[in-house]
Amino acid sequence: MSAEIHTWWPRLSVEAKHALREHPGAVIPAEVRVEIGEITGGTVEEGARLSDDEVQFIETQREQVD
Repeated sequence: MSAEIHTWWPRLSVEAKHALREHPGAVIPAEVRVEIGEITGGTVEEGARLSDDEVQFIETQREQVD
């Protein structure tokens, strides 16, 4: 994906976030690709997957801060 995850992740719906968290290495579901595209103004290609860095970013968003 061309857009940086930190620009679209905060605006993603709860349902879409859950879909990506549940299957981080899987192909991004069509409805999530559409949502990311709407947020970024771009297109997420069919068959796209999160990069290792994007998966790591998502994991850091779950960690509690002291």
